[in-house]
Order: sequence, then C-alpha cells, then structure tokens
Amino acid sequence: MKRQGGFTLIELVVVIVILGILAVTAAPRFLNLQDDARNSALQGLKGAMDGAAGIVYGKAAIRGNEASASEVAVDGVQTIFGYPTAAANGIGAAFESGDWAVAPTSVTGGSALPAGQIGYTFSDRTAAGCYVRYTQATSGAIATTLVVDGDGCTLD
Repeated sequence: MKRQGGFTLIELVVVIVILGILAVTAAPRFLNLQDDARNSALQGLKGAMDGAAGIVYGKAAIRGNEASASEVAVDGVQTIFGYPTAAANGIGAAFESGDWAVAPTSVTGGSALPAGQIGYTFSDRTAAGCYVRYTQATSGAIATTLVVDGDGCTLD
C-alpha cells in the first residue's frame, strides 16, 4: 500500500485559525489610512495657501504695494504688507477653496482665533484640531505663518 502525503484536516484548520488571528490584529493597523489621508490633505492645503500667498506677494511687489500697512486689493485679494489678509476675501480668495471651509470655533478648540488669524478645514469636518491656521503679516519684514493642527483628524 502507498502512503499518501499531505496535510491533515487538523493542520489546515490550525493554519487558518492562525491566519485569522493575524488578520484581526494586524490588518486594522495597515488599513486605517483615513487619518493619514486627512493629515496629508491638510499638508496639501498648507502648501496651496503658502503658494497662493507667495504669488499674491509677487503681484503686490510688482505694483509697489508690498510695504503698505493698510489693506490693498491685488487682483481681488485683500493684502497687507503684500500678503493676503486673514479673511475670506484675503487668503480665502487667493486659493481654490471649494473643498475647504473657514474653521468654526468647534474645530479651533472652542474659541475664535485671534484677530489676524483664520483657519480652514474640511467642509464636512466638526472635530476639534483638524485645520490649517493662517496668520497674516504684521510688518513688511515678517511674512505669513501657516500651522497645521492635525491632532483631531482621527475618525469620529
């Protein structure tokens, strides 16, 4: 008689159970990409705002408005010291804000941002700490600052 080689049913079941346990414990760590995607989108928004501010500053410098301490409109964008102001008609008009909205106080930590700052977040986002904060220039020597607060970009 020939002896058949192969795996027994018990061995196959044990291997399947081990693979199932690995899938249950390890897969969520690798498959939860939404948080990373939100943070990457905020970094992209920061880059878009930074680029838009640079372009507006260039246009203001060509017109000689880069040292103006009062608000000046440059191609429909309100500027101060050549950079967009922290307002919807400032930085909000300088970049394509279709998927983004001004961050409500629930997103910015329960209180309004100080004067000279504005936050942008996802249009459908309400969790605190998931926005890009734009601070307008306060003098000709100091440009705008952009800060990404992505701590609250986890799933609700």
